[in-house]
Amino acid sequence: MKILLAAINAKYIHSNPAVHSLKACAGAAAESVEIAEYTINHPISEVRGDLYRRHPDVLAFSCYIWNMPYVEELIFDLKRMLPETDIWLGGPEVSYDAEKVLERLPVTGVMTGPGEAVFAWLSNRYRAGRSAPPVRILRSGEYGVIPLSEIPFWYSDADGFENRIIYYESSRGCPFSCSYCLSSIERGMDFRSLAQVEKELSFFLDRKAPQVKFIDRTFNCRKDHALAIWRFLRDHDNGVTNFHFEIAADLLDSEMMAVLKEMRPGAVQLEIGVQSTNPRTLKEIRRQMDFSKVAALVREINSWGNIHQHLDLIAGLPYEDYQSFGRSFDEVYALRPEQLQLGFLKVLKGSYMEEKAAEYGILATRKPPYEVLMTNWLSCEEVLRLKEIEEVLELYYNSGQFSYSLEELEGQFAGPFAMYEALAGYYREHGLFVLQPSRIRKYEILLEFFRTAAPEREEGFRMRLLVDCYARENLKSRPSFGRDLSPYRDRIRRFLAREAETHKLLPHYEDCGAKELARAVHTEVFHTETGETRLLIFDYRRRSPLTNNAKILSCPLD
Repeated sequence: MKILLAAINAKYIHSNPAVHSLKACAGAAAESVEIAEYTINHPISEVRGDLYRRHPDVLAFSCYIWNMPYVEELIFDLKRMLPETDIWLGGPEVSYDAEKVLERLPVTGVMTGPGEAVFAWLSNRYRAGRSAPPVRILRSGEYGVIPLSEIPFWYSDADGFENRIIYYESSRGCPFSCSYCLSSIERGMDFRSLAQVEKELSFFLDRKAPQVKFIDRTFNCRKDHALAIWRFLRDHDNGVTNFHFEIAADLLDSEMMAVLKEMRPGAVQLEIGVQSTNPRTLKEIRRQMDFSKVAALVREINSWGNIHQHLDLIAGLPYEDYQSFGRSFDEVYALRPEQLQLGFLKVLKGSYMEEKAAEYGILATRKPPYEVLMTNWLSCEEVLRLKEIEEVLELYYNSGQFSYSLEELEGQFAGPFAMYEALAGYYREHGLFVLQPSRIRKYEILLEFFRTAAPEREEGFRMRLLVDCYARENLKSRPSFGRDLSPYRDRIRRFLAREAETHKLLPHYEDCGAKELARAVHTEVFHTETGETRLLIFDYRRRSPLTNNAKILSCPLD
């Protein structure tokens, strides 16, 4: 008997937590269970061929909004190629309309809800030599729920994940009932014991995994649990591993903040779902949040310089029109997170938002991910404009490669939203969205765009572009917008020779002579408003753990 669990991941990570926890809980049947992992970027013909050659007796797919079209195509083909194979589906994308799934797809059955207990029952039934159960919908509540603390730690048997992202779960459920989230219909919280969590985190720390992402929906919803884990990570930091948490910022208190402040720079990332700052919208979606408190806490964390913050907004929520969303954008952007994620409402099956979709005038894509196309408050055209703003936001702000340039550019517009709106319009008018410009070309485009807004300030903007360029890497070729440094070559050479002898500014380059130092750092000349000629030195051996940008030093050229 071969039972094959197939995971089609959104992107390549070490392993899919859902399918591995299913196998870990299968009991005696676990020896009959194999796992096959792919991504939606794999050619479907290759995945189809691999699954066929495995010739499973039972094939089970974990289904989500991001992989459902891919999985459906596989199912139709594999059912014809392997007519004797029983095919089962599970996961959130099939749990809330199982009857319709059975009508639409040639599958044996559907498992709904948390899958560990029901999959254990089904796999052991097959292992015992019995056929598929007569009931085609297996509802998890009828088979019990395995507590999170009783689910085995399956990473202990995994190899080769040291250079990959790890997904980890210390709690299930969420205390909130946001209408756009499946937590709005799920109740209860379940926590893995702290003793287990600390032991398992030590496993990752000992192996210097680069990043561990907690998939807890609101990690800090229970103070004692979150605080104990953060203290453990602070006290056992290995200098390498980064831990990512999704939190509710307004639940942070002075004790939590004190521990976070003590974290090694780069040890922790916080993802904070703001979604909107419109009070009417927040009330309608049942979102409990005090934005003024969130803003104060985010600013305080920013001031420490040790924690990467990722803030989220959702376009398409009720009572949020284009102008209102622009205000939400500006208020969140003003907090200067390392990343600002502009997402779009997904009308998830089974959510309260799905029930209210008609009332809200929501038109969403017919197929997954069921993303909003228009609402009573946003036209199709406005949603398209927001999609373009999202794209330039990703290119220029979230890349972290244009911070100095954007600071200057922002001053030429009424606010950040207006700036990105204008930049998106420039991209659209010049056909730039379809060209996928290179990194250097993005700088050139930004300069061309700046000329349309403030041509009289172009020279200063060119300098900011150069700073952004060289902060990330020591370019081999001089950018087209860089000033000619040949008149300063001798003075720069003398400066580097003196520095190679004294190491006054760059003491950690004591292994470098003048020539080696010239190759190891980059120097750039600029003139202040008072007429002074100064030198910028880009130190690539000292980078920000949050942005990866080089440390920049400034001194008089002579």
